[in-house]
Amino acid sequence: MRPRRRPVEHVRPSNRDTTRINDAIRVPNVRLIDDDGGQLGIKTTDEAREYAYAKNLDLVEVAAQADPPVAKVMDYGKYKYEQEQKAKQARKHQSQIHVKEIKLRPKIGIHDYNTKKGHVERFLNQRAKVKVTIMFRGRETTHPERGRDLLLRLAEDVKEIGVIESQPLLDGRNMVMLLGPTKNAGVRRDAEDQDTQRGEEALQGDGDGQDHAPADDAQPQSGAQVVEA
Repeated sequence: MRPRRRPVEHVRPSNRDTTRINDAIRVPNVRLIDDDGGQLGIKTTDEAREYAYAKNLDLVEVAAQADPPVAKVMDYGKYKYEQEQKAKQARKHQSQIHVKEIKLRPKIGIHDYNTKKGHVERFLNQRAKVKVTIMFRGRETTHPERGRDLLLRLAEDVKEIGVIESQPLLDGRNMVMLLGPTKNAGVRRDAEDQDTQRGEEALQGDGDGQDHAPADDAQPQSGAQVVEA
């Protein structure tokens, strides 16, 4: 008489799970692996199922392409739960990589250059990578070194918070360089935010507003944040 099976035996895998277990295994023979990893040799599928049921466990096909297929005795519900937890932890610790893009012309003016550089610094301080693209037009393509020099100049200007991850590379009419944030990226910004918060708390603590020094100190910090925005 077949032992009474646990409720988990009746729970079929989800639509995305194509693993065959228990009665879903249709091949006549399997190479059986015990729940402790021991090799039990080739068994008929019926024998392997009865062996798993006797242990109140599942028979799970783990290598369908083998000849004969390999099946293992295990608690499939527990196994699936552990796999889901591992995947969840991996996603939790996986850092998301954001890539921003800035486009420049090789003959960019100093004012526009400083504006673009400010955007690059802001992105790096947000701990995002920055793809910097030089766009060549017409005869500008005959002087790619100008684009390279501009990219390297930008990298030098932001070297405190950015590092070259991909050297300038000519791609058709464009030249591309990838910058990544250093460990210092965002540190100064965080410190300024803390200083601003402390200044505001000091102003609130004064109450009568007689002391104007904290307000003067706080004003440049507020202006710096507006520029970054």
